[in-house]
Amino acid sequence: MSAAERLTDSLYGLGWSTVKKLPEPVAVRLGRTIADLAWKRRGKGVRRLEANYARVVPDATAERLAELSRAGMRSYLRYWMESFRLPAWSAERVKAGFEAKDVHHLTDGLASGRGVILALPHLANWDLAGAWVTTKLETPFTTVAERLKPETLYDRFVAYREGLGMEVLPHSGGSAFGALAQRLRAGGLVCLVADRDLSASGVEVDFFGETARMPAGPALLAQQTGALLLPVTLWYDDSPVMKGRVHPPVEVPGSGTRAEKTSVMTQALADAFATGIADHPEDWHMLQRLWLADLDPAKGPA
Repeated sequence: MSAAERLTDSLYGLGWSTVKKLPEPVAVRLGRTIADLAWKRRGKGVRRLEANYARVVPDATAERLAELSRAGMRSYLRYWMESFRLPAWSAERVKAGFEAKDVHHLTDGLASGRGVILALPHLANWDLAGAWVTTKLETPFTTVAERLKPETLYDRFVAYREGLGMEVLPHSGGSAFGALAQRLRAGGLVCLVADRDLSASGVEVDFFGETARMPAGPALLAQQTGALLLPVTLWYDDSPVMKGRVHPPVEVPGSGTRAEKTSVMTQALADAFATGIADHPEDWHMLQRLWLADLDPAKGPA
């Protein structure tokens, strides 16, 4: 393990061990202070976040983009402060921390026994939404996690999410798809963050007027298992309660090849994600390159 990896692991460990012990108002102020300091430094992540917002809000002035990136960093640090503290939240605090609209799409799908896939972008706090599902709806689910370096950091994230009631599978290795399909065929619930392709073999979609690539997994799982595919979007407002919406199901097209059906369904997910992101761009925590034009280092800002 390199010195940088040891430092990263130590910082995350400090967050989970220390931040969760802070009084909530102190944690909120700490998160905002860190966010503002990071924003003022204008490092690579902040510049990328601002460049991504420029596509979401194409008519925004430079001043507006700066305001959005500052709000975006505050939202991002709110996510982290909440996540560090979630293991210490009571069941009642978790239940009260999230309000979901149109959750009947999810509960009706589960009641049908056909299995449900929830697909969502990096909006607000998807871990809190997951904890709400396992606590309020008393429904366990399976998800996947990117293999982080160092391995000890990946283990921390797995332990954290398993502590919230999730079954976590590694993204790499190739066995995750089969395990997810098995859970769905048994009528289970699968939740996937699905706005950024990690495999370089995803589906090209039109996203805010330009081409991006998103994972094919949700659409393929729905086709292979007959599970219901539901987009979800999340957002913060001025209250301590996160909000969310379960969108209507993405249907499997009646005709076409598997690749054609996957393309249509993934585009439908992208469109649903875009509505939520356009309404609450500051809560979209995309600090990495996403659009194909930016994946070429010679094009676009870093």
